[in-house]
Amino acid sequence: MAADLQSKYSKLAQEYSKLRAQNQVLKKAVVDEQGSSTSLKDQLKQRDQSLRKVEQEMDSLSFRNQQLAKRVELLQEELAASEAKGKKSKHRGDSPSQQGLQAQIVFDEDLQKKIQENERLHIQFFEADEQHRRQEAQLRARLEELERDSEQHQAVVDGLTQKYMETIEKLQSDKARLEVKSQTLEREAKECRLRTEECQQQLKKYQTELSRQLEKSSSVILEKVPFNDTKYSDYNTLNVPPHNRRHQLKARDVAGQAVTFVQDLVAALLNFHSYTEQRVHIYPLDSSIEPISPLNQKFSQYLHENAAYVRPLEDGILQVHQSITEDTVTTLETVGKLKEFSDHFTSYTCFLQKILPYQLKSLEEENEASLCTSALSSKNRELQSDMRKMTSVFEKLQNYITLLALPSVRPDALSQSSSTAVFTQLAACLHGLQDAMRELSKHYSVKVTLEQELPTVTQKLSTTNECLLSSLVSLTSCSGKIATFFSNNLDFFASSAGYGPRGGAGALNPLQAESMLGNKKQAAAYMLAIRKPRPESVPYSEALSNRRVLTSSTESREGLTQQVQQSQEKIARLEQEKEHWLLEAQLGRVRLEKENRRIAELEAQLSAALGGCPAPQPLPAEGTAAPPGLEEGDPEERGGGKDPTQTSSLVGMLTATSSGEDDEQSREELIKTHYMARVGELTAQLQVSDSKAVHFHAECRALAKRLALAEKCRETLTEEVKAANRNISGLQDELTTTKRSYEDQLSMMSDHLCSMNETLSKQREEIDTLKLGSKANSKKNKGR
Repeated sequence: MAADLQSKYSKLAQEYSKLRAQNQVLKKAVVDEQGSSTSLKDQLKQRDQSLRKVEQEMDSLSFRNQQLAKRVELLQEELAASEAKGKKSKHRGDSPSQQGLQAQIVFDEDLQKKIQENERLHIQFFEADEQHRRQEAQLRARLEELERDSEQHQAVVDGLTQKYMETIEKLQSDKARLEVKSQTLEREAKECRLRTEECQQQLKKYQTELSRQLEKSSSVILEKVPFNDTKYSDYNTLNVPPHNRRHQLKARDVAGQAVTFVQDLVAALLNFHSYTEQRVHIYPLDSSIEPISPLNQKFSQYLHENAAYVRPLEDGILQVHQSITEDTVTTLETVGKLKEFSDHFTSYTCFLQKILPYQLKSLEEENEASLCTSALSSKNRELQSDMRKMTSVFEKLQNYITLLALPSVRPDALSQSSSTAVFTQLAACLHGLQDAMRELSKHYSVKVTLEQELPTVTQKLSTTNECLLSSLVSLTSCSGKIATFFSNNLDFFASSAGYGPRGGAGALNPLQAESMLGNKKQAAAYMLAIRKPRPESVPYSEALSNRRVLTSSTESREGLTQQVQQSQEKIARLEQEKEHWLLEAQLGRVRLEKENRRIAELEAQLSAALGGCPAPQPLPAEGTAAPPGLEEGDPEERGGGKDPTQTSSLVGMLTATSSGEDDEQSREELIKTHYMARVGELTAQLQVSDSKAVHFHAECRALAKRLALAEKCRETLTEEVKAANRNISGLQDELTTTKRSYEDQLSMMSDHLCSMNETLSKQREEIDTLKLGSKANSKKNKGR
């Protein structure tokens, strides 16, 4: 114990050193991340300052834009005044008109330069805004990532610290508990020493008493017993073997449960083979459309014969159960029907070996199909290995069942220790069958999911796959129930039945069991004859008439039982046919719906072709609407043959028509209103985007806090669930161990009680023989 404590403390020191080194590394990483987060915050502040500068520049640009708009208005007013003056002074000469034209050209060039400058400033502002947004998003993403890393590092540090403290507390509690346990063990050791001394004294006393009784009994046996009939097997067969009624009732109960489980297994196997045969006719080629391959035809023919191999298993286990009654002796040597069940199981195993190559080749044929994907091919290969594993497990089961049925043919073929080993291996093999069925069901469910994604899958194939998958699920559950049942009753199977010849020499012979049962029945009849008064005699004629009535009623009852059995078999066969035809009806209904839909589509196409409906004209695109300025103009201007001119820029596109002097006068007004509307829209969009960004930032912070709280709550709940599961598993283990210990104690007490009864009966017989001997000696002495 001290060595264990020293090893635990050394392990604890190593773990502590590892955790300490990890803690230093994590602290350094946290400090680095904090420095990087502060630097990122500084960069974010600098970006905010640059954003403010850009906003100020934008405000100054908008102010300058307003000044330019006012100047354009003044220039337009001056231009209008100069034009009016030019019209009034036309008669004075051409020199003033030339001066006005030159001034108008100067104004136009100035206005064009201002427009280009405004466009260039808008482009610069847009590029600066986009660059700032990208940098801000990158910095925010990096900041969030660093914050998550720092939180994770801090959580790891907290978890390691908590784990270290829990380990220390656990070791301290273990140390205290071990100290208390060592003290209790020392006290128990002292008590055991005292008890051993007392037991040694009692043993010496009992040895002397038993040696004296042995000498007395041996002398009595040598003087009074003429010969020992248990010494020779021929004489020992004439003795009546002991009978254990409790073991017989338990054997009948276990056989009844086994019948139910085997019936479920037989039904699941029948469904599995039948649906496999149906699938072979559907996939990869549908037999209703084109002929299937010769391999699948042979495979389907063999699968159609599955009932001839599976049904006898149910009949065999029923015969075994019927052979076990309350008035029989049930051991491996006396259950002759087990040999028939073993033969039926051997024939079914041969059937599985016969269909295995065809099943593997059928899966390979599915892999060679054109629409078979790589994932489906891998699942088919896994199913091939699962089918091999299932067949090998059935072969192992057949070998073990054959070994168990061998003592019914040769009673001395299998010893008690060998039968125990066979039962243990059979339980392990049943668990292996459950694992193989579970793997087969899991892989087939994945295969069905992959086949549903294929474009050529039909409703009939989907229904067959679902039925086959349900049969595999029922096979898994049945094999699991059988394995659990056999494991729970393994102690009963492996334990000795209590039957056997007197003296414990050799195995129980069926003749001995029959003689014992005959003697038992004779003894029971004798006791009944003693206890009950003899009934009055019946006249001979009345007895004959009663015999005739009894014979006729017995014959009619046997005929009725045969008719009931035949009716039950016919009902079961009709139920299977009913399920088959229901499935066929569902498939036909699905086909009918598909044909109806196809006919409706053809009728619709035919009606459309006969009606000659014109093709729908394409609607005009929403983005090709005319500008507002042109829609509000005169119809004559819209329908005129003037060529439109387009002015494109980053802000938008302006379309106008050169239709004379009126258009030239309204062009400046259109440009002015267009740019003012675009500036207002951009300002409104900027304000809306700023408000949305602030709102989304606040929501992200709130969601991050809620996520952190939810993660903490989830961790606590998972820890509580793990602790609850550990407590449940511990309580279940304690319950099973307690139940097993109580059952062992009850079986030991019952065995001890049986042995005590036997010794008591032997002592009574010896006492009776001694009394008879003493009476005979006293009579001889009196006669002398």
